[in-house]
Amino acid sequence: MGIKLIKIAVVYFLIGISLGLYMSAAHVFNLATVHVHINLLGWVSLSIAGIFYILFPNLTRTSAARIHFWLHNIGLPIMMASIALAILGAGQIFFLFATIGGILTVLGIFFFGYNILQNLGK
Repeated sequence: MGIKLIKIAVVYFLIGISLGLYMSAAHVFNLATVHVHINLLGWVSLSIAGIFYILFPNLTRTSAARIHFWLHNIGLPIMMASIALAILGAGQIFFLFATIGGILTVLGIFFFGYNILQNLGK
C-alpha cells in the first residue's frame, strides 16, 4: 500500500507542478487553490502516508488503512476537479461536489490519523 500511495503522490506532484507552471506562464492564478491542494493533499500527504506504511507495515494490515486509502483517493480528485470547474464558471453545483469530495478526503485522513494513534508501535 505504501508504494502505491507514493506512486499516486508522484502523479499529483506532476499535475500540481504542471498547473503551477501553466499559471505562471499564462499569468492567470485563479486556480491557485487547486494547485496548492493538489500539492499538499496529493503529493505531500500521500507521500508521507506511503512512507509511514512502508516503515511500519503493521499499519497496512488494518481496516483503517484501507478506508484511508480509498476515501483519500476517491475524495481528492472529486474535490480538485470540482473546485477547478466551479472557479472556471461551470456551475455552482460544483461547489457542492467539492464539499462532498472534501468530506471524503477529510474522513480518509481521520482514518489515517486514527490508524497512527492506535497502531503505531504495536
